[in-house]
Amino acid sequence: MTLIGYSRISTAAQDAQLQTDALLEMGIRELDIFSDVTSGSKTAVHRPGMKKLLEYVREGDTVVVWRIDRLGRSLIDVLNTVKLLQERQVEVRSISDGIDPSTPTGRLMLNMLATLGEYERELIKERVNAGIAAARKQGKKFGRPVSDPIVIAEKLVVAMDARSRGKNAQQAAALVGWSRPTFYRHMAAAQAEQATVSRLR
Repeated sequence: MTLIGYSRISTAAQDAQLQTDALLEMGIRELDIFSDVTSGSKTAVHRPGMKKLLEYVREGDTVVVWRIDRLGRSLIDVLNTVKLLQERQVEVRSISDGIDPSTPTGRLMLNMLATLGEYERELIKERVNAGIAAARKQGKKFGRPVSDPIVIAEKLVVAMDARSRGKNAQQAAALVGWSRPTFYRHMAAAQAEQATVSRLR
């Protein structure tokens, strides 16, 4: 088992030394610490440092962060990253938050995060639906989808959730203001991205 460190700061003006020092104190070698200087607007799998980490980790390793929010731009992004690592049989440990999968308390905290993630997904769905309904009442017409990848990812979560609850593709797409072809296009792009990440294992 190898301890792999990961740190993230939002701008070059910030100092990552606090995170690095904490990781080194855990016994992690400096060459096993991967870093990103990027805003939280990028999901984890799109950051260069995280991409290198995902290529590097092996089954049985543990990824250590100074604080769990260093893994993602939102709770959902954090949980998606944790899930991606766990699917590779890689554990996640957070120093400041006391999240340690080798302890009952640490496992409980991960389960609580997962529950909160489901809650946030429901809130996103409600916000998207409320926004669309309000816009339609004002006569707004939905044209091409927003190009912001974060908005697309959140809408895709809502649409996929609707599909899992029995909605057909047309109904699921309509919930977020998409056409069925647009929904399929974004779903295919997400699946292709996941396949690319899987090949890097």
